[in-house]
Amino acid sequence: SGMSPGDEILAVNNVRLDRLDMEQLIGLLQQSRQQPARLVVRRPGNAKMLDFTLTPEEMQQPSVERAFFVKPGIGYLRIASFDEKTGEQIKSAIESLGGRKLKGLVLDLRNNPGGLLTSALETASLFLKPGLPILTVRGRAVPQKEEKVPADAKPYDFPVAALINGKSASASEIVAGALQDHDRGVIVGEQSFGKGLVQSVFPLTDSTGLALTTALYYTPSGRSIQKPFDPSQFALGATAAHPNAKTDFRTDKGRVVRGGGGIMPDVGVYPPGVSRLRAALEGSASFTSFATDYAQKHPVTDTFNVTPALLDDFHIFLAERGIQPSLSEWSGELDFIRNRLKTEIFNQTLGVAKGDEVEAQRDPQIQRAVELIAGH
Repeated sequence: SGMSPGDEILAVNNVRLDRLDMEQLIGLLQQSRQQPARLVVRRPGNAKMLDFTLTPEEMQQPSVERAFFVKPGIGYLRIASFDEKTGEQIKSAIESLGGRKLKGLVLDLRNNPGGLLTSALETASLFLKPGLPILTVRGRAVPQKEEKVPADAKPYDFPVAALINGKSASASEIVAGALQDHDRGVIVGEQSFGKGLVQSVFPLTDSTGLALTTALYYTPSGRSIQKPFDPSQFALGATAAHPNAKTDFRTDKGRVVRGGGGIMPDVGVYPPGVSRLRAALEGSASFTSFATDYAQKHPVTDTFNVTPALLDDFHIFLAERGIQPSLSEWSGELDFIRNRLKTEIFNQTLGVAKGDEVEAQRDPQIQRAVELIAGH
């Protein structure tokens, strides 16, 4: 497109962005998806405004957004969705990291809304022994159907940890539930969303159709994935209620796992709170602004690290902009600041994928998963 890291978009189609509230900004961006958009851009170090015309196009993003090592021998995969080729992409990514030589794998299913059931089954089959059940479909008026790992599957046997949160749903929960029930992987993070409905579409007149809930998904231990609806907010809540008569279920090795909707992690880990200083630094875009300026003046390689001198420069940069943390605030957030600076500088120079590798070093859920794998 001709744009560079650090460029500031001032206007889109002659509409100044600084005069719009959030709702108006979203509306403008939605319009820009349907027609060419003219951007007015300010580039650091350039007194003249720059014009760019961008033509919107559909982008095919791979399901496996990231694949790298979080520790020597331990790989990390971030799966954004379950699409037609997700199983194939996961296998390819694992092989690129060493395949069966891996000491372990962190499978990140956080914020993954699900997708195709077939892809979830293919993914689970990469880690489970042939013949093991992956899920069961049950309904009042449909035949019960059990999906199993194919007899010719050749699964990996290295330790696995799967990350989930409140936005992990549907196919993500199928994979996490199967790994958990068969004691194949440890589930880390927060309770998942709880979306386990099977819907059938019945054709109607005038090219319309009726989507009707006909069954529910169950994990191998018998847990319904679907969370109960609040009857006060959803009149037909009872039709999707999970019919489990019990709340405690057992894995292959006899461990107790809880039912009731969604997947409960084996190890609960929650995102860290946001301190006053962190909120100020993020809200003022201080990391991005400083990184932009730094990247224009210094070459950066993947061996770059944040030095004490660079931290001093950043401290001065903040003071010039009215952000003056106390000594205790600065000292308490030093590790966070060091990591965020390195992440943002990598984002601007080596690419966002490289920045994500740095960010993973301060992600408490990823780091806890690595600890569990290393201690396996």
